[in-house]
Amino acid sequence: MAASKYNTSQFTSEEFVESSGAVLFDLSPAKSKVCLIHYIAEDEWLLAKGRRNCGETRQEAALREVREETGYACHLHPVTMSTRAPPMAETGYIADQARTFSDLTEPFMLTIRRMDGNSSTKLIWWYIAAKDSAVEKASGEAEFEAEFLSWDEALQRLTFQDDRKILERAIELVENSPRE
Repeated sequence: MAASKYNTSQFTSEEFVESSGAVLFDLSPAKSKVCLIHYIAEDEWLLAKGRRNCGETRQEAALREVREETGYACHLHPVTMSTRAPPMAETGYIADQARTFSDLTEPFMLTIRRMDGNSSTKLIWWYIAAKDSAVEKASGEAEFEAEFLSWDEALQRLTFQDDRKILERAIELVENSPRE
């Protein structure tokens, strides 16, 4: 039996966990701010994310985690971006290459973390979300404080470089996409 010519890793369900997160923007006129969460116990500034529940879509998990950790209701914000996914109305063979589509609410980034001495893997699917303007802030999880900051201040305040890369890409996509 032949081995794949591609570098391949496989994980059983006990060896991986899926998480979803979203970069939460306030895109109301003249604001252009982004929400970070302050994890009080560790004094870390982070992007909202968490594990996907059984039976929940990645998109639902991202929106739920943002709401739980920040207290803000939000929706996925459509952006123009390149992706290797074929168009929704695929009609035949389409080469596996990046194409640009508008109005996408697909993940714009995937983080893969090796955990527990490499015995488990965490996949984090990242989305772009916008705060629902008509909804008041609810209570978030007690261990987090949510704060909307200017894009530059948020980039400086994030604790981890990987989160900065995620935010930089999200800002780029929002800047280059039409506003709602």
